[in-house]
Amino acid sequence: MTTTTEKPVFTRPQTLTDRPMAYCPGCGHGIVQTLMAGIIDELGIREKTVGVAPVGCAVETYNYFNIDMSEAAHGRVPAVATGIKRARPDLVVFGYQGDGDLASIGLAEIMHAANRGENYTTIFINNTVYGMTGGQMAPTTLAHQKTQTTPLGRDPETTGHPMRMSEIIATLDSPCLVARCAADTIPNIRKTRALLLKAFQYQLAGQGFSFIEILCTCPTHWHLSPKDSMDYIGRVLTPIFPCKTFRDRGAGHEG
Repeated sequence: MTTTTEKPVFTRPQTLTDRPMAYCPGCGHGIVQTLMAGIIDELGIREKTVGVAPVGCAVETYNYFNIDMSEAAHGRVPAVATGIKRARPDLVVFGYQGDGDLASIGLAEIMHAANRGENYTTIFINNTVYGMTGGQMAPTTLAHQKTQTTPLGRDPETTGHPMRMSEIIATLDSPCLVARCAADTIPNIRKTRALLLKAFQYQLAGQGFSFIEILCTCPTHWHLSPKDSMDYIGRVLTPIFPCKTFRDRGAGHEG
């Protein structure tokens, strides 16, 4: 008789609370937050990390991170994150925002925080639609994409084209890291993790503002299955929102 000793290849990060996530099946938030939790564990910064999230799907973040969290009014994450980081520069601060929050009501906030080069990290979840509030058109909604408020598809002549936030942020001189990635395939998820790790490392080194945009799924409001939603990112979103590093000036690197 032989016995087999199994070795764990993955364990839940201590920064994640031990509770089921309430996100819709196939939602990308769970992937990103698991990556973030693993990075916080790896860097050994759990006891000094503070997250800031607004209303919307991001509000669920408080339930899953075993760290201090602060809630911000809709779109006001950059103001709250700036205040925390300036008052306590020894802390590691991140803002976690969706596209409706960051690119609509919070547009002025994020632009000025980036322009000032505030030394905190922004994680920007782009799924091209308002999620928790019912699937309305967001600033990142694609041309001709159907939403609750554009049932015939977004008309660029009356509502404009999707805003490419990474490209816009990258026009500013102060940010040290601006990049877009995706949480769809294993290779892309690994690239996403590497960029998130770099963003936290740059903050620890006092390098300034980092902006990581992550293309994520929203099966519920895209009206697609989880698998088809993953395919949709590569087939439809990335041609409009290319995944690349637009700026990398941290740790003495000029990019």
